Amino acid sequence: MREFFISIKRTPFQSAASFLVLFFSLFLTLFLLFSLAFSEGLLSYLETRPQITAYFEPKTNENEIFKIRDELNSSGKILSIKYINQKQAFEIYKKMNKDNPLLLEMVSAEILPPSLEIYAKKPIFLPEIAEYLKKQPSVEEVQFQKDILDRLLNLTSILRKIALGFFIYLFLMTTAVLITVTHFKTALKKDEIELLALLGASSFYIRKPFLKESFFMALFASIFSFSLALLTLFYFQPFLNSYFQGISSLVLNIFNFSLTVWPINWVFLAVIFSLSSFFGIFVSLFSTFLATKKYL
Repeated sequence: MREFFISIKRTPFQSAASFLVLFFSLFLTLFLLFSLAFSEGLLSYLETRPQITAYFEPKTNENEIFKIRDELNSSGKILSIKYINQKQAFEIYKKMNKDNPLLLEMVSAEILPPSLEIYAKKPIFLPEIAEYLKKQPSVEEVQFQKDILDRLLNLTSILRKIALGFFIYLFLMTTAVLITVTHFKTALKKDEIELLALLGASSFYIRKPFLKESFFMALFASIFSFSLALLTLFYFQPFLNSYFQGISSLVLNIFNFSLTVWPINWVFLAVIFSLSSFFGIFVSLFSTFLATKKYL
């Protein structure tokens, strides 16, 4: 660590350039990681929601609802269908608005509509099922999730491509700048490096101070960029609370590992920090290795 601070003192402008490049690259990386995590989590959430929800008039007879349900089941196009009566709808409403007593006082089970939550076997059946439900006189409203899901799927796909392209750009840009800065630092120690080589020092021994400096530079850049990203995230938390109102949690499924994205938790933040730190340290060490290779 002492060598690290001595090196910064000797080349303050070059060290500042390295730090700032790593800092801004990692901050942008964190922004992309958070965006991808939230979009993927929201996509997973919508995929687990009913694809079609049919709301009936509050005074609709249950037998009439069951008749429509049975007709849908007999069509062979339904994967599953769930009936939500008024009491169940009121319990769901109370959970969604538990933090707002005023809304709970204004609503009772009698004014809430019963509903059918429907999953189709294939997406191509959804428009036909929605059209059938809209023609029923007792159906007050039909919520059709396919359009929302398709739009979010397209948005997530575009975001993935942008993120991949941007990661490649950040990697190349950061590597090029760090190689240039490290070249300058190694040039200042050219005589020292030649002397060590003549005395039989190994390549790793000569590289070691430069690699240590790169490691600590990337680590500090990761900590500072993550701190700024965390402050930004908590600053916008009221907006996120209103945006995700009614959504209890967003879960990101990676292989067999489930990671809760929302509400914000320390496990999720630790994973994001680890990924950004790994990226920063890898780029920094890789650039240093390439830059010192010329003199070895």
